Order: sequence, then structure tokens, then C-alpha cells
Amino acid sequence: MAVPKLKVVITLFFLQALITSHTSIQAAPSNSDIFREYIGAEFNNVKFSDVPINPNVEFHFLLSFAIDYDTSGSSSTNGNFNVFWDTDNLGASQVSAIKNDHSNVKVGLSLGGDSVNSGSAYFNPSSTDSWVSNAVSSLTSIIQQYNLDGIDIDYEHFKSDPNTFSECIGRLIKTLKDNGVIQYASIAPFDDDEVQSHYLALWKSYGHLIDYVNFQFYAYDQSTTVSQFIDYFKTQSSNYNGGKVLASFSTDGSGGLSPENGFFTACNRLKSEQNLHGIFVWSADDSKKNGFRYEKQSQALLAIPH
Repeated sequence: MAVPKLKVVITLFFLQALITSHTSIQAAPSNSDIFREYIGAEFNNVKFSDVPINPNVEFHFLLSFAIDYDTSGSSSTNGNFNVFWDTDNLGASQVSAIKNDHSNVKVGLSLGGDSVNSGSAYFNPSSTDSWVSNAVSSLTSIIQQYNLDGIDIDYEHFKSDPNTFSECIGRLIKTLKDNGVIQYASIAPFDDDEVQSHYLALWKSYGHLIDYVNFQFYAYDQSTTVSQFIDYFKTQSSNYNGGKVLASFSTDGSGGLSPENGFFTACNRLKSEQNLHGIFVWSADDSKKNGFRYEKQSQALLAIPH
């Protein structure tokens, strides 16, 4: 039976309106005022209070690192995490003090990292269930002891397949969130085939639980240009579709687009396109020597109304 032409037109109109509305909700770009900084991995006596904090940004310190290795750093412990950051300067009382002094500050801890005891820090679960059980228990204890707000996943070496990593980390994040132990979770991948295979598997299954993507753009070549940086940013935003991918630089001279070579030019361009979701820095330990010059500049840029 023929459908009246007017009805077809009206139906198509409403369908188009629905699709347009849905698309705009999914893809609406937005700037953010999140500034994040890793701290404590290099034991050079840097303190929270050393780092300038702009009151007009949301500031996250990320303690580096908690690792599921024994305290000597010689063998993995299947999800039983120990503290490997500079607790003499970044202990529980200092966490409470910086949060009391600055209402815009949250403090999280990063898991894994590149190395432990001068060897690679491997993600090496015995089984998914046992690793998750141990990780939930040990991290809940550490998070509550240090009055922390969230976790960051920064494993860079793996003795497991991507699916096992995804299930372990995804279930860990979900359980800690469901239990009210953490407010946020982030991941810290970089452009390496093995690394990306693990994090993209996690993103596919549990991306809805991950609040920020601390993509390590400083792992790209030191000769990176502004236009290359923008291309890399767009590529990774596509890989982690729907995620808040943060722009990043390092102050240890390791690589990527540096502040001296145009990082802030790139950020201004992203901001003008409503795509600057925040900035993070590796690391406060390295920035101490130059007086945190670029931390100040990053936060000033993020604090501009958007």
C-alpha cells in the first residue's frame, strides 16, 4: 500500500532531526581547564607546594608510581601494589595539606610506569580474577591511606595479551568506582604498536569508565612540528573516540613538541577549534630546575575563559 507523500516527508524530517541531534550530542567539541602533572618518580625532593597552582584550573597531581612489584622492585606480585614514589616529600600529610590549601587540587596515583629497580616494569598477572582481587584490595588501602582521588594507568611493558589487560584494568576501575574509592580514572598510552594494542582493547570494552586519556605526545620524535602535533592529536582523538585526549609535553628533554618549539602555538590552535581538553606534563621532578615556567604558562592558557 502506498504511503502518503506528506507522511514520508514528515517522517524523514523527524528522523533527520533525531540523527542531527544525536550526532551533535556525541561529537560536540569542548575545551576544558584540566591541568595534570606527574610527580615524585625521580626522588629529587620536589614538593607539592613547590609547584605553582593557578586557582582558575582544575589541577591534578599524579603520584608516580604505585607498582605491583615487591618493595625491592625485583619481582612482580600479581596485583599487590607497593608505593614507589618519594613519600618523604609526598606523604599522606602533604597530600592533605595541598588539598586543604587549594580547593581546586586533586591528587591521584599512577600505576606501573616504565621501569622499576632499573628494569622494565611489566604488567604480569597470574590470572585475571586473582590480579583484580589483589589490586582492588592493595590499591584501596593505599588510596585511603594517602587520601587520594583517582588512578592513572601507565603500564608500558606487558607479559599478557591485550584482552587480559583490558579485563584486569577495566574491572579494577569499575570496582574502585563502584565502591566509591576513586572519582576518576585515566590512561597514559603512547604511539607504539604493542602499547596501543593493549590500551585500545581496554578502550573498546571499558572506555566509558575512563575520564581522561593522558596520551604521551612527548614519545614522538623531538623534531615534531606544530602541524605534525595537530595531526597526531587528531589521529589519537580518533583512536580514543569520545575520550578527553589531553595535550602533553615533557620537561626532561625526551621528545615530542616542546614549549620552545611551538607546543603552546599548537594548544592555542586546538583551543580555537574547541578541542583542547586539557594539558599534562611529565614531570614536576624535571620542571623544578626551571622554576616551573611552562606549568605557569600552561595553566594561564587553560584559565582563559572558553
